[in-house]
Amino acid sequence: MKLPGLFGLIQLGSGLVFAIPLGIIGVEFLGMGRTAFGLAFLALAAVMVVLPEYVSRRVGGPRDWVRRRLPRPPWRRD
Repeated sequence: MKLPGLFGLIQLGSGLVFAIPLGIIGVEFLGMGRTAFGLAFLALAAVMVVLPEYVSRRVGGPRDWVRRRLPRPPWRRD
């Protein structure tokens, strides 16, 4: 089993920073009997957990950013 690297842990942490408060708000709404708002906030919290990884895969990771900035060697044709 491969453990996540540093970048993966940063992604997870940034997702949880946004998702935990939204999840707490959703649970509070469910406790007060406002089911629609509670489920909406819990769904938004679930999206916020996976959003940083999605954006990173869509845009590219740090290695891709560095590769785009460096000039290509003349002998390499990608």
